[in-house]
Amino acid sequence: MAVAHGIRMMQTGGPEVLTWGELPEPEAGPDDLVVRLHAAGLNFIDTYHRSGLYPVPLPYVPGVEGAGEVVAVGPGAAAAGFAPGHRVAWTSVPGSYAELVRVPARNAVTVPAAVSSETAAAVMLQGMTAHFLVTDTFPLGPGHRCLIHAAAGGVGRLLVQLAKQRGAEVFATVGSPAKAEMVRALGADHVIDYRTRDFAADVEAVAGPRSLDVVYDGVGKAVFEASLGLLRRRGLMATFGNASGPVDPVAPLRLMQLGSLFLTRPTLADHLVERSDLLRRSGELFEAIGAGRLDVEIGLRLPLAEAAEAHRRLESRTTTGKVLLVP
Repeated sequence: MAVAHGIRMMQTGGPEVLTWGELPEPEAGPDDLVVRLHAAGLNFIDTYHRSGLYPVPLPYVPGVEGAGEVVAVGPGAAAAGFAPGHRVAWTSVPGSYAELVRVPARNAVTVPAAVSSETAAAVMLQGMTAHFLVTDTFPLGPGHRCLIHAAAGGVGRLLVQLAKQRGAEVFATVGSPAKAEMVRALGADHVIDYRTRDFAADVEAVAGPRSLDVVYDGVGKAVFEASLGLLRRRGLMATFGNASGPVDPVAPLRLMQLGSLFLTRPTLADHLVERSDLLRRSGELFEAIGAGRLDVEIGLRLPLAEAAEAHRRLESRTTTGKVLLVP
């Protein structure tokens, strides 16, 4: 049997469970593509799969996002317009930490000439997450006030830009002076270093108590309670990540006591139910990138074989922008 190489985990645990080695070479099923990887995107969900927070079948090839060149096409995928040599990007495809990836055609989108493969890999999960948060979870518009946690991270820096383009006033938290400078340059109105400041007190000093329409939170446990206290009556808490650990259970009565708040834990899969959703969201992002309206930072590139080190750096919360694994 022909072989390729990639990352496999035989058990859950720390980054050390990610090992480099040979993998069976995938074959294209009737509705599949086989893609030679140009770049795989690293996301916190990969660390949740690795740690066991989100259970996966073992052994497991991690990674759910990437971009590359099509090398084989099933008949159904060919009928959908895909062909060898096309550049495509995808998300929600387990097994993406590999030199060759089997990608269902329904999960793939063609990458336009104006967008590099690395940039496409960087925005499929994080970019479309930022997109649905500002367009669907809480549709931002002029006059709205939002708080974006981890604003220098992969989702955060895209959220800042999309929120400003929709006319919102943006409060942002970051973890260092360098990150603060970066996020200000993206247009955030108020930037708070949460390591040295009480972010809730600083938000209230500017906007007053309970003044935010929405909090977009990818951090989780460490900021959740203080963030709830900043929301106006009937404000919305959108918690979409667990970088500091999962949020403790919340009693519905507490949401009533704080002003009939709304709480949601959205996920990208529920915003890509139809293929038209995938094409619309990715298409709007690619158009904005090509036109220069959306800046995508590749904060770190590491060889695919060094996935364990990439996980260590991501979990240390010292990275900015997107982390990519490159064959």
